[in-house]
Amino acid sequence: MKNLSDSQKKSLNVLKNRLNGRLLSYLNSCVHCGLCAESCHYYLSDNNERNIPGKKADQLSSIYRKYYTLAGRLIPRFIGAKDYNEKTIEDLTDLAFGACTMCGRCTIHCSIGVDIPLLVRTARSMLVVMNKVPKGLQSTANAALQSGNNMSIPRDEFIDTLKWLEEDLQMEVNDKSAAIPLDKKGANIIYTLNPREPKFFPLSISAVAKIFYAAKENWTISTNVYDVTNYSYFSGDDDGARELTERHFTEMNKLGAKTLALAECGHGFRALRWEGPRWIGKKYPFKTVSILEIISDYIKEGKIKLDPSKNTKLTTLHDPCNLVRNGGIIEEQRFILKNAVSNFTEMYPNRENNYCCGGGGGQLAMGEYAERRIKAGKIKAEQIRKTGAKVVATPCHNCIDQLMELNKEYDLKVEIKTISEIVADALVI
Repeated sequence: MKNLSDSQKKSLNVLKNRLNGRLLSYLNSCVHCGLCAESCHYYLSDNNERNIPGKKADQLSSIYRKYYTLAGRLIPRFIGAKDYNEKTIEDLTDLAFGACTMCGRCTIHCSIGVDIPLLVRTARSMLVVMNKVPKGLQSTANAALQSGNNMSIPRDEFIDTLKWLEEDLQMEVNDKSAAIPLDKKGANIIYTLNPREPKFFPLSISAVAKIFYAAKENWTISTNVYDVTNYSYFSGDDDGARELTERHFTEMNKLGAKTLALAECGHGFRALRWEGPRWIGKKYPFKTVSILEIISDYIKEGKIKLDPSKNTKLTTLHDPCNLVRNGGIIEEQRFILKNAVSNFTEMYPNRENNYCCGGGGGQLAMGEYAERRIKAGKIKAEQIRKTGAKVVATPCHNCIDQLMELNKEYDLKVEIKTISEIVADALVI
């Protein structure tokens, strides 16, 4: 490591500090069988060998072999070990950020179960300390850390939006007591949301508020900590991800709520429900659930009534990777849709095998890879087209943004909606 810069050494130390049994097994296990190729929407869209998931894993493995194995130091060329030079770093950055959404589809099709997204995120973490995170992604992560939400919405503006939506809700249900409670202590549920909702998609908030009203739920929204997203998870910055998680933990305890309800956001669900306790090093003393789980229970328990004849257009479902494949929320949305629409069809493959739409992994925040992202999304566009559906439901705003772009690019002529919006349209009040 004599010829390496301080930042390169610091980056390699990130890898060194993570070399536990799990990571070591993945770094040394790939047998280059190629089965992962057909699982990746990037590879399928261009047939470029560098986009085969196993090749992406090799980028990190080659660095590991060079600096942390004896053979790598003595006979590097014979085992494919690479120097951690500018060319290697450039290639690693392009593959880790620009050619992978960390969707995990490759892992479930890997013959030996190599967790390639873990290797990719490890590479991203190494690049964080070298300031190699693409500017758009880094600025989005910074916005959340500095302002409390990734869109830097001022608190007063957020409150004004919610008050306006509350008035709209009262008119819609013809009840002046209908409310969007703010910062209420002792509520059963604190509901989080994606900042894109108050900024661009306020009807998503209205839909959930209407559902909570119909169910007579005791709920609230924190005006201080409400952002369900965690772009530090995407960038590979564990310190930032930990800070954002800790804020939710503190706010839940401050307001004394029983349940943290996570909005329709794939990576937000994964980050807060599954990764969060590991980042902050403690268990949550409260329940953490998806809004889909709550709505599903409302239907089963008879707390809300739905009339599927209010949604007659043929509807299909896109499964967000971090919610479904990496999060375990699989049947709830299907149960909801079968009760909320009169004509539902699956796209194929579906559930854990569904293809990534291309909007995950922070791709929407990285403009330099936009053309590549849209091209890789053709796989999803063709899936949708084959269903003949007129409405595509998906419980994730990153997916919605990507699907809206695919809708335009590939002329799909479909409506893109959240699950909550479809349920709100079917409500019988």
